[in-house]
Amino acid sequence: MLNQTDQLDRMFTALADGNRRAMIDRLSRGDTSVSDMAAPLGISLPAVMQHLAILEDCGLVTSRKVGRVRTCSLDTAALSQAEQWLNQRREYWNQRLDRLGEMLLETSSEKPQNRETKK
Repeated sequence: MLNQTDQLDRMFTALADGNRRAMIDRLSRGDTSVSDMAAPLGISLPAVMQHLAILEDCGLVTSRKVGRVRTCSLDTAALSQAEQWLNQRREYWNQRLDRLGEMLLETSSEKPQNRETKK
């Protein structure tokens, strides 16, 4: 469990950066080369490589080098782990909010309805 927690920590830390989220967005449409991924970001190729290393370290991205071209892929299984964690929290809070709503309805129906008309 600790290993999974560490991986989630690294994943959310990686996703905290806008450039890395943009890289994930680009990779969600399919594999791409590092240079193609760098073009719309407006940052240097070495900076892109540093961001890529962080994404690879947390398991969100894999890359392979063929000749002089490094091609990156999104690891959807790793992304699914983060999604699963978020969905578990969403389910928990939806249940809590549903229960709160029920309690508020019970409380409001228990109060006597004193309605006075003013003239």
